[in-house]
Amino acid sequence: MIDWVQQWVHHHHAVGWMAAAAFGLSVLSLVAGLGVVVALPADFFVRGPARHGFWQSHAVLRVTLLVAKNLLGVAVFLAGFVMALPLVPGPGVLFMLVGLGLVDFPGKRSLERRLLRVPGVLVSVNRLRTRFGKPAILTEERQPRSVVDSGP
Repeated sequence: MIDWVQQWVHHHHAVGWMAAAAFGLSVLSLVAGLGVVVALPADFFVRGPARHGFWQSHAVLRVTLLVAKNLLGVAVFLAGFVMALPLVPGPGVLFMLVGLGLVDFPGKRSLERRLLRVPGVLVSVNRLRTRFGKPAILTEERQPRSVVDSGP
């Protein structure tokens, strides 16, 4: 049996490289996705993304970066779509989600919030953040009560 596997790998070495590349991309995208989840501010879905920086004061630079980010998002989404096809190796669904995260479109914020309401998603995200010493992600439904709101 081992001889057969060795012969198959020897004759189909290109498949081995594709499998290794797919595995590498899977690990890389998993690490990147985990990094994003851990790095998000706890109030990201309550207040939205920060809108500050030197590029915000320069209209040409702001539009250029926005177009570049959206083009990158579309390219990543399309690459993910191709990887999601049967018999094509790679983390297709994850790339599609990353691509959607980069693209700006109407309703994106409500879609992100709905994804957090899927049973188990927010629990899993917060469990991961807890392992890295980060506070739990806040949503509109889970606003912490202030001392003023607590009443007598």
